[in-house]
Amino acid sequence: MKPVYAELLTIGDEILYGQIVDTNSQWMSVELDKVGIKVIRKTTVGDKEAEILTAFAEAEKRADIVLITGGLGPTSDDLTKPCIAKYFGCELVIHPEALEEVTAFFVSRGRELTETNRQQAALPTCCTKITNPVGTAPGMWFHIRGKVFMSMPGVPDEMKKMMREQVIPKLKETFPLPTILHKVIRTIGIGESMLSDRIQEWEKSLPSHLSLAYLPSLGEVKLRLTGIGSSASNLQAELEAWSDKLTPVISSYIYGYGEDTIEVVVGRMLREKRLTLSIAESCTGGYVSHLITSVPGSSEYFLGSMIPYAYEIKMRQLGVKPETLERYGAVSEPTISEMANIVRAKFNTDIGIATSGIAGPGGATPDKPVGTVWIGYSDRHQTVTRKLQLAKDRMINIQLASTAVLNLLRLHLPGGPRNSQ
Repeated sequence: MKPVYAELLTIGDEILYGQIVDTNSQWMSVELDKVGIKVIRKTTVGDKEAEILTAFAEAEKRADIVLITGGLGPTSDDLTKPCIAKYFGCELVIHPEALEEVTAFFVSRGRELTETNRQQAALPTCCTKITNPVGTAPGMWFHIRGKVFMSMPGVPDEMKKMMREQVIPKLKETFPLPTILHKVIRTIGIGESMLSDRIQEWEKSLPSHLSLAYLPSLGEVKLRLTGIGSSASNLQAELEAWSDKLTPVISSYIYGYGEDTIEVVVGRMLREKRLTLSIAESCTGGYVSHLITSVPGSSEYFLGSMIPYAYEIKMRQLGVKPETLERYGAVSEPTISEMANIVRAKFNTDIGIATSGIAGPGGATPDKPVGTVWIGYSDRHQTVTRKLQLAKDRMINIQLASTAVLNLLRLHLPGGPRNSQ
């Protein structure tokens, strides 16, 4: 089935200046994807007639559907209506039904309809009016030269209601739309390039209607498998089948699917195995505990944590041996091993995990540069440690170390990937 392409065009100097964040485009992309319309470009132009007209012409060449937001207000800098009327060669005239709606809006609020407000009802003669149920600026639908242009207010609440209730149903009636489905496979502990090398043969064998995208973020890479077809059930079955073929290739790196996060996954594993967890975190300063407790129901498996940040607290409160700290330092394998074991014993939990490192920008030594982090895992059968060499940025190091220690927990839990091999 032929794909249907859309371009999103946002109009307004305030967006280019950074005074307003364009959240409309992200929301519209999600909603269009749900009905099988592929967004191929998002463009923002300022309040200049020549730039707006050029953007219209370029978008018409690329896309089947052009969705425009912004520039529909009653003031002189709102140029969308006159520009789109000029582009399609039609006049702006007062639309009787639109005038009734605008008048009723002001009467209902006990306000006078001024001539400026009255101009909200002026629409291009070649458009179909789309009612704005929550504002004064009507939408404008143009179906010309085989393309659809749809202009909507930039106010998010007004745009969303118009899209949901009128625009999307109208698009579905106008175009034969394919089904677009996604399968997101979440990996951790492997970089994008190495992951690509690992799965290249699988990726090369994908049929033409399935495509793969790599979505890297701090500490993980999401693989988005996208399928386009006519049957949702057949497409879903195909995505699952190809996902199943991938699993043996990178099984230890796959930690979840869809909206899963690493903290949700390890929480689920702990709950299912009826295991409890405690944490001693130094360089991460409570961030690991924050992630764990952000999951509803985490009190079932998370008993508590300590933040032994200073040497003295590591010794006096946590119980790390003074000689360990004196000989090896706080950022070392012996220290992190003791931290993980001691916190497990102190809280009487099944598992203890720990972090200690140099987040930066200060505190580095020649043999321990900024980004040097040790993480540890302890249960009654084993103690596992890992040395990480991370970045120069403090917050990035905190986040990466937190993700890494949760992955260490995932790997070494009883029944986890490492212990199942």
